[in-house]
Amino acid sequence: MDLRDACRAEHPDWWNAPVPAFGDPDARIAIIGLAPGKHGANRTGRPFTGDYAGDLLFATLAKFGLAEGSYMARPDDGLALRDIIIINSVKCLPPQNKPWPDEARNCRPFLAQAVAALSKARTFIALGQIAHQSAVKVLGGKLPKARFGHLAEHKMPDGRILIDSYHCSRYNQNTGRLTAGMFEAVFARAVELARG
Repeated sequence: MDLRDACRAEHPDWWNAPVPAFGDPDARIAIIGLAPGKHGANRTGRPFTGDYAGDLLFATLAKFGLAEGSYMARPDDGLALRDIIIINSVKCLPPQNKPWPDEARNCRPFLAQAVAALSKARTFIALGQIAHQSAVKVLGGKLPKARFGHLAEHKMPDGRILIDSYHCSRYNQNTGRLTAGMFEAVFARAVELARG
């Protein structure tokens, strides 16, 4: 709360509040992100909008027909998502963009509520290990049986599928931990599963 108050004082024209989901409420695929980035969603109010990670994410979604319009890094750019939605495991900007375990745990009921509202979603993509851990718990899985790994697939007790990806952060892209090809492989598999 202190961080949000400080951001509101420093940047009163920014969003600086919990960030809502973005995308198709009837989606068959759901992305579970980490948390709003300070200069991205915390500034713009739309997940992955205005930060480096959004460039790769929205380009990948467009490549697979999951995004329509042009991504111009602002919430009024007219971009629309089709058959996919983005929700976050943590709703508000965390200190240093790294949520504490307590913060992820405290936000889990909000994630559970967002997942419960997605009646058609059967395929979930977790971006990063923190999102993976929250997703497994919300989807009813067990962490020892569902270990995080890029492109790892986990079948949840009710048949839903969770696919893991390294987060599309600037750090992961710049260090080569995540390439565009690796990221595209995750979405190719998610589309294959969702569309049967």
